[in-house]
Amino acid sequence: MNLNKVFLIGRLTADPQLRTTPGGASVTSFSIATNRMWTDKAGGKQNETEFHNIVAWGRSAEIASQYLKKGSIAFVEGRLQTRSWQDKQGQTRKSTEIILERLQLGPRGMGGGDSPMGGGRPAGTPQTEPEPAPTEEIPSINLDEPEGGIKKEDLPF
Repeated sequence: MNLNKVFLIGRLTADPQLRTTPGGASVTSFSIATNRMWTDKAGGKQNETEFHNIVAWGRSAEIASQYLKKGSIAFVEGRLQTRSWQDKQGQTRKSTEIILERLQLGPRGMGGGDSPMGGGRPAGTPQTEPEPAPTEEIPSINLDEPEGGIKKEDLPF
């Protein structure tokens, strides 16, 4: 059995770059930074940042370039792929990337503008207090009922 799966939650280090291949396919590349924090043997807090290169194709590429910006939080699911090429000096170079399979956009701040969930407000619109949610009567259960209060026929299963 083999498995090549990556899950990341991090922040974009720059705006995504959307390109189109000669065949007409959309491709977007961006980088995500993830942080790892731990306490060392001496009790000091340590922090390590990793940078991950992401490549998205098709509709995912278009969505990423439209809604993600530098600093955005994103949940990325994909697979690792290593590619190699020759640089200008003739040296063989390798790069490992994450090929995007699924993307979830992170939370957006108030006035975030274009949101895929429709949460933004038009520019120049004054911010108003949200209307309170209608309160609903919560049914109560009387635990002091006599034992004959619940009948077998009343059970839904």
